[in-house]
Amino acid sequence: MWQMYNGSLPNGDRGRRKSRFALFKRTKANGVKPSTVHILNTPQDRKAVNCKGQHSISYTLSRHQTVVVEYSHDKDTDMFQIGRSTENPIDFVVTDTVAGGQDGEETQITQSTISRFACRVVCERNPPYTARIYAAGFDSSKNIFLGEKAAKWKNPDGHMDGLTTNGVLVMHPKGGFMEESKPGVWREISVCGDVYSLRETRSAQTPGKLVENESNILQDGSLVDLCGATMLWRTAEGLFHTPTQKHLEALRQEINAARPQCPVGLNTLAFPSMQRSRAFSSLEDKQPWVYLACGHVHGYHNWGHRSEREPNTQRECPMCRVVGPYVPLWLGCEPAFYVDTGAPTHAFVPCGHVCSEKSVKYWAEIPLPHGTHAFHAACPFCATQLSPSQGWSKLIFQGPVD
Repeated sequence: MWQMYNGSLPNGDRGRRKSRFALFKRTKANGVKPSTVHILNTPQDRKAVNCKGQHSISYTLSRHQTVVVEYSHDKDTDMFQIGRSTENPIDFVVTDTVAGGQDGEETQITQSTISRFACRVVCERNPPYTARIYAAGFDSSKNIFLGEKAAKWKNPDGHMDGLTTNGVLVMHPKGGFMEESKPGVWREISVCGDVYSLRETRSAQTPGKLVENESNILQDGSLVDLCGATMLWRTAEGLFHTPTQKHLEALRQEINAARPQCPVGLNTLAFPSMQRSRAFSSLEDKQPWVYLACGHVHGYHNWGHRSEREPNTQRECPMCRVVGPYVPLWLGCEPAFYVDTGAPTHAFVPCGHVCSEKSVKYWAEIPLPHGTHAFHAACPFCATQLSPSQGWSKLIFQGPVD
C-alpha cells in the first residue's frame, strides 16, 4: 500500500511511518470475525462485557442502550490496521499528505482529519489471499466505539453497522491498474465492510445508499482515501508488471546519455539521481527545467519574466514565445505509480514530476477526494492538484549540436 510520495517520506521513512507498507503473511493469524451480540442497558452490563478482553464493536444507540458485537479469533485471516495513532495496534501510521511533497510534521497541521484508528485490512491466509477493507480500527483496548452522534443503523438481517466520522472512501479502477484502465466510482466502506454511495458531505450523519453489487475486496490499483491521505493498493501480481527501481534508473541514465541540451545556453542537461529526486533536494546546475505550456526543456535561466512577484509562474519560452509556468523537472521515482514501463517523456502540470505518457494520462483522469466534498486530479508523486485545463505536458528535448 502506497501513499502519494516520490519513493519515501520527505524526512525519510521511519519505523511504521513510511510512504509504503507491504503486507506479509503473519507468523500467527490475528484476524477476528463477528460472534456474540449483546444488548446492554446498564453500565454494569457494559463493564462485564469489556472485562472479557475480546475485540468488540460498540454501537451507542442512546444513553441507556448500547449494542456490543464481540469478535472471536479467526485462524484463516490476518488483520492489518491503518491510522494516525502511533499506538501498538496500528501497523501503518499515516499523516496528512501535504501537496507539493512536504511532510505534514514540517508544515505543522493544527488539526488532522485522519482518524487515529482509520481502517483495517483483513487478508485471507490461503490462496487467493483476498484482501478486504473495513472502516475503523480496533484501539488499544480492542474496541471500536461508535458514539450517539455517529452514523449507524440496523440492517434488515438484524446486524448493526455504521460509518466513521470522515469516512473511508474506496475507488476500484475499471479494468485493473494498466494502460487501458479507466477510473471507477468512489464509494464509502462501512465498519462491517458494506459498500455505500457517498454521503452528501464527508461527515454527514445520513449514509448513502447501499450498493449491493459491489464489494470491499481490494483490487490491483484500488485507491483508499482517509480524508487527508490517499493510498494506492497494489497486488503482488500487479507489481510483477510494473517497472523496477533498476528499470527507472536505466531510463534516467539513457536520457542523460543522450546529452540533452539547453537550446539557448547549449549546456548539457542531466536528471539528478533517484535519491536526490526522492528527497526533493536542492537544484543542480544541470537540472532540466521546462516551460509547461509548450513542453520545451531548457537549463535554468533568469529572463522572460512576466511577473515580478511570482517570477516562475509566467515566463515566456524563448523557443516559441508561449507564456506559462517554468519549473524544474524531477523524475517520478515510485515504480508502483507507473501503469507501464514506458520512457519518462511527459510531466505533470504544475509540479514537473516526470513519468511515462500512459502513466500521466491515467492519473490525470483520476478524481481524488479533496477536503469534505471536492474531487481533483493530482500528481501521485507529490499530491499537487493538477491544472484543470492542462494536467500534463509532453517534453521536447533538444539533442546535442555536435
